[in-house]
Amino acid sequence: MKRQMLKRIYATAFFKKDELETHLHNLEEAKKRDHRVLGKALGLFQLFPQAPGAAFWTPKGTTLYNTLEGFVRERQQEAFQEIKTPLLYNKKLWEQSGHWGKYKENMFLVLDNETGEHDMSLKPMNCPSHHVLFASHKHSYRELPVRYVTFDVLHRNELSGALSGLTRVRQFSQDDCHVYLREDQIESEVKFLMDFILSYYDTFGLKATLKFATRPEQRIGSDELWDRAEAALRAALDGTGRPYEMKEGDGAFYGPKIDFDVTDSIGRAWQLGTIQLDYNAPERFDLSYTGEDNAPHRPVVIHRAVSGSFERFIAILIEHFGGAFPLWLAPEQVRVIPIAIDYNDHAQQLVARMKAHGIRATLDARNETLNYRVREGEVEKVPYMCVLGRREAEEHTVALRARGGGKKQEILSQDAFVARVLEEIRTRALAVAAAPAADTGASGEGEA
Repeated sequence: MKRQMLKRIYATAFFKKDELETHLHNLEEAKKRDHRVLGKALGLFQLFPQAPGAAFWTPKGTTLYNTLEGFVRERQQEAFQEIKTPLLYNKKLWEQSGHWGKYKENMFLVLDNETGEHDMSLKPMNCPSHHVLFASHKHSYRELPVRYVTFDVLHRNELSGALSGLTRVRQFSQDDCHVYLREDQIESEVKFLMDFILSYYDTFGLKATLKFATRPEQRIGSDELWDRAEAALRAALDGTGRPYEMKEGDGAFYGPKIDFDVTDSIGRAWQLGTIQLDYNAPERFDLSYTGEDNAPHRPVVIHRAVSGSFERFIAILIEHFGGAFPLWLAPEQVRVIPIAIDYNDHAQQLVARMKAHGIRATLDARNETLNYRVREGEVEKVPYMCVLGRREAEEHTVALRARGGGKKQEILSQDAFVARVLEEIRTRALAVAAAPAADTGASGEGEA
């Protein structure tokens, strides 16, 4: 007897009509904010079949990327030590770390011409190389914690069908950190790292929830080490007084972890940062420091990431801001538009002045209508556009259009405008300062 084929039906139910309307609105917003669409429209990055899973960053996208990396580097310059390590290693390192047995299928293997075997690999993570460097020097208990950070390129052999824009890639970089510390420093270090991570998200208007993940089924190390690691990390987490959820069995294969899930502007949750406590790596790599008793002691390792990967975090930021980045992060911060060729020199002088202050300013003196050029700046989500006409040139002012302000214009002296821009960049303000509710007007030449 031939039976009718079953069909699987998915449905979502809501208790109130406004909850359904909010859900439908967010679905539409997600489509409009798709980083793959906006990334191409705003000229930030492209993906080509010649390098699947790896982004080609345009000049604008590279500026965005470098600005974000520079922000992280600035925040880490006092308490962290930046290092760089090789990208290619033989399997001896990965066998020592445990990745060769647990993670080999996700690694890009490279043929070693001497052995005739694929026993080399591009690194999929930084931790083993950091352990090698730490082990190469003697360390005193006085210098701990030692915090190594790096921005090295990593490669993971993701399935081609799983690749998705910047959120699932094969080549990426992390704001990766490994902390080598004494057991008695775990609680204070977890609090320090947690405050560091949460304040980073605050800069972008992202709020985070914490989740504590325990030992998975596939893991390395003895149950005794796992008991110690879980107890220590949970005690440190409890010591912060912050609420958290449990994720049983979702830890890394070498240790328990605290995950940070952030919620973006349309309510979607993204798993980003992590703090992972590792008692296994110090054993495997025979790491040690000299204690107060002048005897060798085993340190503990904390793995820490904030953005996750820069690629994925930029994708989240594109969608979170809908491409309208805060001024400090925007690849192009100010566009100066002279209304006619007569004012090009004045406009160029203003651009040069802003560039001298480190402001990313450009000149649009094309032979196009003012309306066309202003509209293009709006589509490209430029935070500020300065229109210069006869009156602005004579009085050294600008007719300022702030992103999202429609046709409103504000007349400002060049000094006042430059000071405003510099202050917004310094404070990393989340929104550009819009013109007052009442249109202050501009010269006839300065209106679009």
